[in-house]
Amino acid sequence: MWCAIALAQLRADAQTTVPITPQTHTAKSIGARPNIIHIIIDDIGYDDFSSYGSLYYKTPHIDALAKEGTILTNFYAPHGTCTPTRAAIMTGRYSPRVNDRTGLGVLFPTDTKGLDSSKEITFTKQLQKVGYATALVGKWHLGHLPKFLPPAHGFDSYVGIPYPNDHGPERLGNTGSRGYPPIPLMRGTQKVKDLNNYELAEIPAQFIREACAFIKEKAASKQPFYLQYSNIETHTPYFIPKGFEGRSNYGAYGDAVAYIDYTVGVLMGYLKQVGLEKNTLIVIHSDNGPLVEKYPELEDSYGKFGLVDTSLQHVLRDGKYQQRFEGGVRSACFIKWPGVIHAGAVNQNIYSGVDLFTSFLQIAGAEMPTGRVIDGKPMIESIITNKPVRNTFYAFAPQNEVQGVRYNNWKLVIDKRAGKNTLLLFNLLTDAKEKNNVAGNNQGIVDALYALALQAQKAVEENKPLLETNSFNF
Repeated sequence: MWCAIALAQLRADAQTTVPITPQTHTAKSIGARPNIIHIIIDDIGYDDFSSYGSLYYKTPHIDALAKEGTILTNFYAPHGTCTPTRAAIMTGRYSPRVNDRTGLGVLFPTDTKGLDSSKEITFTKQLQKVGYATALVGKWHLGHLPKFLPPAHGFDSYVGIPYPNDHGPERLGNTGSRGYPPIPLMRGTQKVKDLNNYELAEIPAQFIREACAFIKEKAASKQPFYLQYSNIETHTPYFIPKGFEGRSNYGAYGDAVAYIDYTVGVLMGYLKQVGLEKNTLIVIHSDNGPLVEKYPELEDSYGKFGLVDTSLQHVLRDGKYQQRFEGGVRSACFIKWPGVIHAGAVNQNIYSGVDLFTSFLQIAGAEMPTGRVIDGKPMIESIITNKPVRNTFYAFAPQNEVQGVRYNNWKLVIDKRAGKNTLLLFNLLTDAKEKNNVAGNNQGIVDALYALALQAQKAVEENKPLLETNSFNF
């Protein structure tokens, strides 16, 4: 019941916000060249924030952005896992399109592939061309070899780890049998050192200091900047710096949520301290849904820091590692830009992480790459004007298979596991948890949305745009 109440309250809030004045605010936004701080929170759930109805976690610093900016209730991570989502965000193209339509699944330390800079153009490369300083602090996960690391993709500076914090020598089940090396701390393309687990726990604190140093430097030089802050502590293992344990009542993951909230508070406070708050766009979202099932191998590797509390309930069905159900891809999203993005608003339009590519280029006055299909739409402009950019979202697996189609509030799930082709239909307006399959009573809707899925797969195969604005009589 509380799930329905939380989403209903968000919808009610959306009806009570003050109207936006689109002409004034849109004019301010196009080519305004604000600083951009882009925070990607790893593996956090849609409702793991107080402002999205969490019953378990308190996130006062992030919630402040909900009051000072706009929250999006229908923002989608492009995919249900990290690598394909980040590839899609950086390129504005869903994963099945990237690298000559070979796509990118989750990368491991033993992989020799990554996001190919000879084939893909990232928004950071385009931002560099118009004078932006660019930095990434935290996790990358788009290839660990030098030719795939952030400097090859338009980042002036990079301090972080090249893949997840649980891709270390402990796996499998603390046997070391996967043969993974220690997690490296990178600066640019150079390894600073290998991190043991004690050092890995302290790295989030260093990441905060690195981000603040970058902000301070750009405040002094007055150069516009893009900072991507990609945390690691909400991804297994849930290590956080010593002294910050126990700030929640919900174990190591709860403490990690509290720590990323603390991090946002530090960064926002420092931004204000150096006088950049008013000319900085803040965007916060997740790369995919949370872990919702126990993972014994992670528990064997990291003990309580790999424990998933399955007694905690979520408003959306399922989580990470899949795109079929909402819990894998639907993400909380916070947008703040003082004087441009309306404060205290709730936006119900459908957006995707690929839209950030187009939006960042638009507000920076940078050129859109040509000679390729860009899936991203101008999200920031849409938020300002409250004009939707799409009414259809396709939930792609990393390599072209469409596993779900959302059209307005209708949601088709396509489940091809076990050699079957099961089609499920849900009305998200009344059934956000996707519990009540109504396919049997709505065959026409099922057929229409399944046809869209097949068209979308064909569009990627033929290198054509997706049909994301459709018109049906249902």
